[in-house]
Amino acid sequence: MPIRRVDEIELKGKRVFIRVDFNVPQDEKGEITDDTRIVQSLPTIRFAMEAGGKVLLASHLGRPKGKRDPKFSLAPVAERLSRLIGKKVGLAPDCIGDDVQRRIEGMREGEVLLLENLRFHPEEEKNDENFSKALAPLCDVYINDAFGAVHRAHASTEGMTRYVKTAAAGFLMIKEVESLERALVSPERPYVAILGGAKVSDKIGVIENLLSRVTTLLVGGGMAYTFLKARGIDVGKSLVENDQIGFSLDLLRRAEGKVKFLLPSDHVAAERMDVQARREVVRNEKIPSDWVCLDIGPETIKLFSEEIRSARTIVWNGPLGVFEMEPFSQGTFAIAKAIASSSAFSIVGGGDSVAAVNKAGVAEKISHISTGGGASLEFLEGKRLPGIEALKKKDEEMRG
Repeated sequence: MPIRRVDEIELKGKRVFIRVDFNVPQDEKGEITDDTRIVQSLPTIRFAMEAGGKVLLASHLGRPKGKRDPKFSLAPVAERLSRLIGKKVGLAPDCIGDDVQRRIEGMREGEVLLLENLRFHPEEEKNDENFSKALAPLCDVYINDAFGAVHRAHASTEGMTRYVKTAAAGFLMIKEVESLERALVSPERPYVAILGGAKVSDKIGVIENLLSRVTTLLVGGGMAYTFLKARGIDVGKSLVENDQIGFSLDLLRRAEGKVKFLLPSDHVAAERMDVQARREVVRNEKIPSDWVCLDIGPETIKLFSEEIRSARTIVWNGPLGVFEMEPFSQGTFAIAKAIASSSAFSIVGGGDSVAAVNKAGVAEKISHISTGGGASLEFLEGKRLPGIEALKKKDEEMRG
């Protein structure tokens, strides 16, 4: 990747602005329920601290819609990060302004200051030039380690790179891009892609881009029923995107003789989406017309697992059923465990898929877990991501 790395930059005594992705899930009390994104950012943060930088961390959290809202304050993140690095992390009252500037001027080498939620300012998401110009003077060095936000052209991910002298990618950013490039540019074969989730429309770009690259495509979750209906199968009241049936049928035809395109052959069906509802395992030809399919069945689990077992590269995005409900979680968890047992280079992306490997207790056995749901999807679609393109352009400028 032609982007300068954080360890190629002199940081001692410098004000180091690190754009991180601390958009973490919280419960109703504001307690962080999953700190994966914070933990993944630690290598870059610790490196900057140990190198003698004055570390400024900037992130968004939630959707405050451009207004200051205590519910979306980064205070809980500052507290959690303090515990993780074993050092007090200060929280600035804002991300720009005189008060912030004074806090930065008083920092010592190795200290960490978390700026308040960038999205308290509507100019952040608008990629406003003046807001970018207000952020840039806060630092001597700009580091982007927020892979989960690089598919958005916002002030802190794209705009401010035009007004800083030095910019580079953090370790998480490098790891994300190199892993995903490995799945697109030089994958070992057999190459198995597993796609799930609710809608075909959410995965059109990924399917299109992977169709010429993979050996096998395994499709489950709600999106499978649009494909099954395109094949003339009565899927009952299962989720179907009728406006995608034509595309799905065309895709199935294009895959013939080129890619092994496998759909579920059996399902866990229920009278309704309810843990108390009557349910049973049914084959494709016996799906009740007034029932809904909510998970893949044992025959499909076995079939999919056999394909995974022989793979050398695996990409998984999207659950295979309504795994949040225990009666319909077995398919998703079984696939997570099959991937973990494989010797293949494996990538898991998307919030639900990541949650599944964590709940299945196999996260440490996955080669790479992507922190960027939308960003990883767009990368796999072959799109150029604004935050990455901005780093490349700045690197060209720095090299003269």
